[in-house]
Amino acid sequence: MPGRNPFSVVVDRSGSGSDSGDFASRKRGGLWWGLLLFCLSLFLSAMPAVAEDDEPGRLPVRESPVVIGGDHNYPPYEFLDENGDPAGFNVELSRAIAEVMGMEIEIRLGPWDEMRRGLADGTIDILQGMAFTRERTSEVDFSIPHAKVHQSIWVRNGSPIKRLRDLANKRVIVMRGAVMHDFMLDRPELNAELVPVETLEDALRLLAEGECDAALVAKLPGEYLIHKAGLDNIHPIARPLVAQDYGYAVKKGNRDLLAKINEGLALLKKSGRYRQIYERWLGVLPEPGVPWERIVRLGALVVGPLLAVLILTVIWSSTLKRQVALRTEDLKREIAEKEEALRRLKVHQQQLIQADKMASLGVLVSGVAHEVNNPNGLILLNLPILKKVWADVAARLDEHYRQTGDFRLGWLNYSRMRDEIPQMLNEMQQAAGRIKRIVEDLKDFARRDDAELNEDVDLNEVAQAAVRLVENTLKKATSRFQIELADGLPTFRGKAQRIEQVVVNLLLNACQALTSHDQAVTLRTWRDGDHLVLEVADEGRGIDPQHLPKLTDPFFTTRRESGGTGLGLSVSAGIVEEHGGRLEFTSRLGEGTRVRLYLPQERPGDE
Repeated sequence: MPGRNPFSVVVDRSGSGSDSGDFASRKRGGLWWGLLLFCLSLFLSAMPAVAEDDEPGRLPVRESPVVIGGDHNYPPYEFLDENGDPAGFNVELSRAIAEVMGMEIEIRLGPWDEMRRGLADGTIDILQGMAFTRERTSEVDFSIPHAKVHQSIWVRNGSPIKRLRDLANKRVIVMRGAVMHDFMLDRPELNAELVPVETLEDALRLLAEGECDAALVAKLPGEYLIHKAGLDNIHPIARPLVAQDYGYAVKKGNRDLLAKINEGLALLKKSGRYRQIYERWLGVLPEPGVPWERIVRLGALVVGPLLAVLILTVIWSSTLKRQVALRTEDLKREIAEKEEALRRLKVHQQQLIQADKMASLGVLVSGVAHEVNNPNGLILLNLPILKKVWADVAARLDEHYRQTGDFRLGWLNYSRMRDEIPQMLNEMQQAAGRIKRIVEDLKDFARRDDAELNEDVDLNEVAQAAVRLVENTLKKATSRFQIELADGLPTFRGKAQRIEQVVVNLLLNACQALTSHDQAVTLRTWRDGDHLVLEVADEGRGIDPQHLPKLTDPFFTTRRESGGTGLGLSVSAGIVEEHGGRLEFTSRLGEGTRVRLYLPQERPGDE
């Protein structure tokens, strides 16, 4: 070890001086024994000089052990096992080299950055695993490589990062002081934000937690570490970033130690022990290949006559495969086209069936509306007469009330009825008028209209008509319906009845999405640039994000079990597109849905 006195062992092992003193005390009267003691003392005093000069015949001096450093968490190359003891491919290889070379070693595993500093300041003699780069050759000398390390880019599942240039302007995790840390520092053009960590396991955990975009970790150690940590949301990209030679490294100029390591590696490979260690930790080594000269000779003697036949067979087979593949693609395309045509035919058939149902419903609505209008018209005609009759009779009844006191009128006292009868007549007249408006709206809604879209339509009037049609449904569904109509909106070109059908459908969908009577439904209109906007928002169950792009597809519905046909929004989208507008949907599960209808406003000169 550094600072140790190399001669202390020699001095300690020479401790026969006291024994000589005892022998002299037993024979201190004899001159012969005195001369023998004197010669022995001269011999012992000469021993340090001989050891220091390293001359032949010196006593053996025990050397300090070689301190071998390594990473404490770099499986399967080097790591601390569950008992805290060094283990791994590098550790077993170092012990085998020490055994064949007669070296005394001490293996220390710790943080990699600390090990590199130890090599630089002399507390570590050699690192048993270091990736080779040209830049590092200015600081260390490398042994013959004993393995190959494939560095990889690790990303979370679903990441768009596929290659090195994709790391530009990303947050990248590297192990502090490791080869990939140096690799990224040499590439400032990527402008990546480096996040140094102490171990590869820290890098992989940080990536799995979503803190950064990628991590640079050797592929084999990474696979060991994610299995140990149970990380299943990260993976290396398919193509390794770089493959590097991996071997021992000593401080620049320590050629003697490096020569011993290289000689030990050669002996282990020659004896086959290196292969055993490699197979135990890193897998099976490829068997030595057949020499090229022998391959050429065998080819000339045996394979040559068959080569031409083989080439012709391969060419013929490739031609057939290409023709089969082309025909297969044609058949697949024809089948796909036929399936698509069949699907469209089914869709059109269903649309025709639904259209026929709607036409029948329109005829039914028109008949019901006519039957309701007749008695309601009679009520509207008679109510003004009844109000006039009450006005004429009220004065005489009041006079009778003053003379005789209160009396019964119907089932109630006149003192109460004289105030309630006018109110009852007004309410009856208002209710009859409302019945008339609803019937007229139903007739307009159900009326088939194939005319051109050439009306000047007020969006606010369309919204109010739609609300009147579904007013009863709104009251049953929510206690918090709000309507906010912007003043002074310009008109748009189209058909009011068709846009009214769209708004009715949006309001009904909003009511059906509610799960509580306290949840709100809101209808708003405003102007946005060159467009008029009508929005229907609810606080209902919301829509799964994966279903949003399909909402206007024919027959797509999330309420099929409750009778939904999936045609409402499809038809609505077609009507809106005819008017040059669009529907936009936004929704979050459990929070509600917001649908916006955009229509181009009418501009001066539009025909």
